[in-house]
Amino acid sequence: MIRSKVSDVDVLEAGDGTPLVLLHGIGGAAEAFDAQLSGLAGEHRVIVWDAPGYGGSADLPGEPDLDAYADAVVSVLRGLDAEPAHLLGVSWGGVIATRVAIKAPEVLRSLILADSSRGSGRTADGRKAMAERARDVTARGAEAFAAERAQRLVAPGADPAVLERVVALMSRVRPRGYGNAARVMAATDHSDQLAGITTPTLVLVGSEDVVTGVAESRALAEQIPDARLVEIPDAGHAANQERPEEFNAAVRAFLAEVDTGGGAL
Repeated sequence: MIRSKVSDVDVLEAGDGTPLVLLHGIGGAAEAFDAQLSGLAGEHRVIVWDAPGYGGSADLPGEPDLDAYADAVVSVLRGLDAEPAHLLGVSWGGVIATRVAIKAPEVLRSLILADSSRGSGRTADGRKAMAERARDVTARGAEAFAAERAQRLVAPGADPAVLERVVALMSRVRPRGYGNAARVMAATDHSDQLAGITTPTLVLVGSEDVVTGVAESRALAEQIPDARLVEIPDAGHAANQERPEEFNAAVRAFLAEVDTGGGAL
C-alpha cells in the first residue's frame, strides 16, 4: 500500500489495473474502505482519499461549495495520472461523485453511488438536519457525537466490531471539515441534473439503510439514464463495511462489464 499527498490531500492506493477512486462519507475517513483496498486491488488500482478537512488532508480555503470538492477530486485524479477513473462515493462522497459526473464526465469511466442521495437540500427537513449535525459536532465534540450517531449507520444485529470501527472513524472528524461538508450537503439538490449524466452508473444501497434509505437510492437509479440498482442484503448505511464481500462482488462485476465494453463510454 502506498500513501502519498496530492494537492494537500492524503491518498492511499493499492493494486494495479484501471483506477478506482473511493470517496468516503461525511463521518468517515480513508480507512472506511480497508475492505475495498484489499478486496478490489487484484483487479484495479484502488485509490482512497481523506477528503479535504478530514484525516491528514488540509481544509479547503474559505467556505467551499460542492464544486470545490469536485474540483479537488479532479485534481487528485490528474495528480496521480489516474484518469479516466471509476469513481465510487459513499453517502456524502456519492454526492461529490455525482457533481464530478455532471461537471467533468471526461475524467470518468464509471460512477458508483453507494448509500447516497440527491443532496440534503432537496427538503427542508434535510437542510435542517444537516445544520443541526454540524452544530452538534462543534458543541458536543466528535467522540460524543459519534457514540450516539454511528449506531444509525449499521443494520440491526450488525457485527459489534463493525459498529466499533464506524464509531472510531466518526470520532476522528474535525469540526471544521465536518461543518463544511454538512453545509455543502444542505445546499445541494441534484434532482434536476441527474438526467444529464452520461457516465455508466451503478447505485448500491444496504437493504436496511435508514439514513439515506432504499427509496432515495431507487430515485437516483430511476433518474440517472440507464443506471442500475443493487441492494446489499442485511446491510445498513455503512454497507461497504458491514457486507464487504457482497459489496465488493457487485462493484467488481459492474467494473468488469464497463472495462470490457458492456457498459463502456
